Amino acid sequence: GIRDTSVTGVQTCALPISPAPAPPAPATSAAGSVAAARAADHPAVVETRLLGRSSEGRPIRAYRLGEPARAGLPTVVLIAVMHGDERAPRRILTTLVDGEPIIGADLWIVPTYNPDGAAANRRTSATGVDLNRNYPYRWADLDGHYESGPRPASEPETRAMMGFLADVDPDYVLSFHQPLRGVDTQTKSPAFSKRVARALHLPRSSFTCGSTCHGTMTMWFNHRFDGVALTVEYGAHPTARTLTRQAPAALLRLFGAQHGSYDIGPVPDDPATPSPRG
Repeated sequence: GIRDTSVTGVQTCALPISPAPAPPAPATSAAGSVAAARAADHPAVVETRLLGRSSEGRPIRAYRLGEPARAGLPTVVLIAVMHGDERAPRRILTTLVDGEPIIGADLWIVPTYNPDGAAANRRTSATGVDLNRNYPYRWADLDGHYESGPRPASEPETRAMMGFLADVDPDYVLSFHQPLRGVDTQTKSPAFSKRVARALHLPRSSFTCGSTCHGTMTMWFNHRFDGVALTVEYGAHPTARTLTRQAPAALLRLFGAQHGSYDIGPVPDDPATPSPRG
């Protein structure tokens, strides 16, 4: 995995550089050498951010991929393991983080949103709260399987994610879950939902949760921000090929991104860059 050695929780790495013959490099500072080594270790990652810590003190990290300095590209956030017993889709996200450099999008990856739940193989946080019922928009006092916490945004994980999304203000958010297998059509952009379902070879579904549909992350985001948040559900046992090959490649195509190298410095805008906005 990626090591975060920064004090503030934010580590910006040198951008990957296209291979080319070059004269011997001049001496660099120790900090510059560390940044270069990290970039070589994980060439897709240009920034690592500590969003916060879980109830039990585990770090919640986001990894930035792509071209953050290039204007006109979509900003995308991908999130997995909101429920700690739904860990398979995390492989889609870690495949992107551990892969080759990406161009054509500004992409943020949160592989493990609920690290306490993941460590204990349970749906909820360490305090027994369903993080997908803890958001302020239409929060309700729920008990049992959908325990919503003592109050809106009571959990450190929720507050960390709310702060992060407010800071990044993404165009698109995909939240990966299991095991219902489908892409939610109950969103403010049905056309985008259709495109996601087609790209990931998943059926379109209406995830109506009835009286328990309160305080979800996607509801909160769609109400507060201009971007679109969408739930993507895989089945109970998706194949390794789906998680490590088909889905990562499909997500890059969906947002007009691809693997590739680029040099440090300004990158001209490309008006032909495809956009998934619908």
